[in-house]
Amino acid sequence: MKEEFDFYSKTSLKSYNLDSKIRYQLKTLDSLDNFTRRHSENVANITCRLCEYLKMDEGFTIYTTTCAYIHDLGKIFIPPAVLQKTSKLTEEEYEIMKTHTTIGYNMCRKDPELRPYSAGAYYHHEGLNGSGYPNHLTEKDIPYEAQIIRVADEFEAITAKRQYKTHIGIIETLNILIENAQPMKPKEGSKMIIKDTTVGKVDKKIVRALFRVIIDDTENEIVCRSDYLNFIQKEISRLSKAEKYYDKYLKSKTESQKNYNKEGVLMYLTTSGETIDNFMQVKNEYEASLKARQEHIKKLSGEVKSIKKLRV
Repeated sequence: MKEEFDFYSKTSLKSYNLDSKIRYQLKTLDSLDNFTRRHSENVANITCRLCEYLKMDEGFTIYTTTCAYIHDLGKIFIPPAVLQKTSKLTEEEYEIMKTHTTIGYNMCRKDPELRPYSAGAYYHHEGLNGSGYPNHLTEKDIPYEAQIIRVADEFEAITAKRQYKTHIGIIETLNILIENAQPMKPKEGSKMIIKDTTVGKVDKKIVRALFRVIIDDTENEIVCRSDYLNFIQKEISRLSKAEKYYDKYLKSKTESQKNYNKEGVLMYLTTSGETIDNFMQVKNEYEASLKARQEHIKKLSGEVKSIKKLRV
């Protein structure tokens, strides 16, 4: 039995039958570097889940998810030295990076297949308070699909292990999004443009939906890992029975007792590759794995409790 869990599960995508709807759009991702491609796919998956929790209809969900798949298409033309830089970008490099929104938009507008989904590429870095780019738009002028994609994009970008970023935990990431959802005032000396000080960069309702997505996914992970935990415990129990016979085998005084107890050991060695010489090592590995997984499940349960206490 193999333990599997993918936080960015495509279950929701399949439920909306998106595979047939986005085949062409997915092909356009082939030109992206591996990190950006994976990021784009993850953002699309999270976007789909957000639409589901925001109770968007099927048509809007399919449309918005497709927009999310190609939101970073413009990064194809960002120089690798900037796109893959491992340290903080300079102001000049950041200005170059920001052009991926307009580049992606123009690419979509020139392609009849991509044209309907150009909003994702163009608006996904705009902020409700006017602090975003490329046009410093405010809430009323930013399409809702782009507002959803922005939250998914920020969450994935911060939590993912990127070539230029240290992995940051989920709770810390959510606190960053909570802060971004709060009204802001320009700091003295700051170059940030804020047109509306009554709202934050991102929509509070969408951030709350993200909380629910993460809670459900984490609880699902706990269930998956608990199921595998049950498997490990059964294996340890089986090998413990073999160990009892093995102890008797080592203490046997007659050949018949030895053969009897050896057969007892072998009776419980039902997995391929297990032998009388290595099964104790296998048992020790299972016990170490059990302890590690129990600790991880405890950590996940703590994360769920912490997320449920967050307010935005």
